[in-house]
Order: sequence, then C-alpha cells, then structure tokens
Amino acid sequence: MKVDLFDFDLPEDRIALRPAAPRDSARLLVVRPGEAFADMTVRDLPGLLRPGDALVFNDTKVIPAQLSGLRRRGEASARVDATLHMRVGPDAWRAFLRPAKRVVVGDRIAFGHTENICLMGALDATVEEKGDGGEVLLRFDFSDAALDEALHTVGHIPLPPYIASKRSEDERDRADYQTIYAEEEGAVAAPTAGLHFTPDLFAALDAAGIERHFVTLHVGAGTFLPVKADDTADHKMHAEVGRVSTATASALNAVKARGGRIVCVGTTSLRLLESAADENGRLSAWTGPTDIFITPGYRFRFVDVLMTNFHLPRSTLFMLVSAFSGLETMRAAYAHAIASGYRFYSYGDAGLLFREDQHG
Repeated sequence: MKVDLFDFDLPEDRIALRPAAPRDSARLLVVRPGEAFADMTVRDLPGLLRPGDALVFNDTKVIPAQLSGLRRRGEASARVDATLHMRVGPDAWRAFLRPAKRVVVGDRIAFGHTENICLMGALDATVEEKGDGGEVLLRFDFSDAALDEALHTVGHIPLPPYIASKRSEDERDRADYQTIYAEEEGAVAAPTAGLHFTPDLFAALDAAGIERHFVTLHVGAGTFLPVKADDTADHKMHAEVGRVSTATASALNAVKARGGRIVCVGTTSLRLLESAADENGRLSAWTGPTDIFITPGYRFRFVDVLMTNFHLPRSTLFMLVSAFSGLETMRAAYAHAIASGYRFYSYGDAGLLFREDQHG
C-alpha cells in the first residue's frame, strides 16, 4: 500500500509534552467501527469491558539508553550520540549512532565523556559492525550487571524525538516515562498506553472481573524510525525481543475458550501476541525476536480489542491501528481527536479500538 494513505496533518500544539495528572484522567476515544465515536476518560475503562475479558500488559522497563560520548582515533576525537535499541549479548547492544559518518569499524567510543567533562563510571565500547541507517553493533568493556549499572550512571532516558526536540529530559521523566508495573529491564521506549494505569484503576478493573496478564517486549528505538519507503512493501521493520510465558499463553487461551476478549494495552503487546499465535488462533509460549509488520489486509489471529495512544502520521503504528479498525475509520477517528483537542503521542491521550470484524 502507498504510505501516503497513512498521512495526516497534526497541529504542533496537539503533541503532549507531559502526561495527564493523575495518569488515569487522560481522555479515551472509544472507536467501534460503524458506530459513533465516544469521548470518555481512561477511568471509564472498567465499564467499557466485560467480566471475563483479559487485559494484556507489556511489563518491559525503560533503561537509560541514550548515551553521549567521544569517538577516539589516535589523537583525534569527535562527539557522537548513541541510542541503544536491542541487546544481543551480555556486553553487546545494537544502537543507532549520530552522526554515523564519524565512526568506522574498530573505533573506540568513550561514553560519559565530552570535550569538557569526564564522568565517574564512564563507559567504553568498540564499534564491531556498521550497518545501514546509522545502526552499529557496540561491544562494551563491561558486561551483565556491571554494564547495566554503568548505563544507569551514564545514560539518559531516551525521550521520543517529538518531545526531545522541544525540551530536555529531566528527573520527572524517570518516573513519568515508566509504567507502574514495569519489571523487565531492556526497553528504550515506554509501552505508552500503559502509562495511563494507576493502582486505583487496577482496583476498579479487578472489581469489574477483568483479568490482568503480562508479557514482555523490549521496545526498540526502531519504533521511532520514519517510514522512508513510498510503499509499505518496501519498509523493513527492526526486530524487538519478546517473551510470552507458558503460563500466560495457557491463561489467555482459556480466556478465549470461554468467550472472553483479549484486550491488548499497547501495540507492543498486540504485536507480540500476534507473533506467538498460530493460524488457528491458539497462543503458544514465545521467546525471541519479532519483526512483524501489520498493515491493512492482515488477518488478526488472537487480539480482539486494543488500547493505544495516538500515533505519528505515516508511521508503522498508524498502519497497525488502520489494519485493526479500518483505514477510513481510523482516519475519521484521528480527525475527530484533532478537532476535539485530544493530546497526541507518548504522553498523550488514548483510544480504545474494537476490531473491524468483531466489536461491541
């Protein structure tokens, strides 16, 4: 499909720079294909679902994956910035480097250093591979827990470009850009639909008889990469590593078997479940990378309802929601959201989307 089909105009003032407070006071646009849109709030979620439905959350935890440092080559040095996006070993990460033209394979980079400052706990790495689009493989001098500790000392929370271009990361973001149930370290971007949940909302969902289950997909920086191709068939997705446990797969299969609905909180949990489900709609345990790219025409195997924030024009995520609820429905929903003052992107409001072929 032509990528232009997924374009729309978004006023700059619709981009949220801070989350709603409290988190569950964010607005929620309910989208049932073929029906009028409903303007609600996230706190209304328990009443929008049925007893026996199951919410599926991504419990990945954002790490300080934004690094600045100096490339050293003999007496010469140059400043570079790296965004880690996928761990591939105890001491190795794939990363996007800027400006990539300043490095070659074999270069040493000292993170935590700049021309004017040397931080305690500085972290050195070697460029082992260099790929397309500024991607490199970095082999660090530390590994395992020592590397994790160094990243927390040297790194910064990698705010999305559309926020970082307007303000700097600060201490508030360390809490704001993390779900309250984050558990498994490894993401470089938050599963942002989950940012709306609070202990009070969890209690209300429990009281309504709605189950809660967790999977893990470590969101990579590739989620922010623009689609540069003119046709979706020519776009290459970056892989992200995820896990669905045997116990979770069994519990979710049981939900489906008794007529409950699978409600994914975020596109990340949806992509992982769709990767782990077979053609017959049965979920299996899963561990490993997925690069699933969902566009209109995709036949959903497992997920019935999706709660997700509002996404960028021409993005793979807007393509995914268009596949889920229909392109024309989602174009109309986004037009309604823009006209009604909804806040967009990571810190913005959310939508509750029902699948085009199964809603109610």
